Amino acid sequence: VPVLFKQPLKNTEMEEGKSVSLHCELTKADATVVWKKGEATLQASAKYEMKQKGTVAELVIHNAEPEDA
Repeated sequence: VPVLFKQPLKNTEMEEGKSVSLHCELTKADATVVWKKGEATLQASAKYEMKQKGTVAELVIHNAEPEDA
């Protein structure tokens, strides 16, 4: 059974230099989620924090900049 988005990402406005959190909800708990910007896969770092609890996946971007759009 394929994993689908129950709730897709929503556009979010952020203030430069602040943290922003993006959430999506999946149809299957603990499915593997890969966050990408264009073709580049994002890796956990001081800038990008990835969390997942049950069916909800979250990406936190710290010290957000216009290039993070």
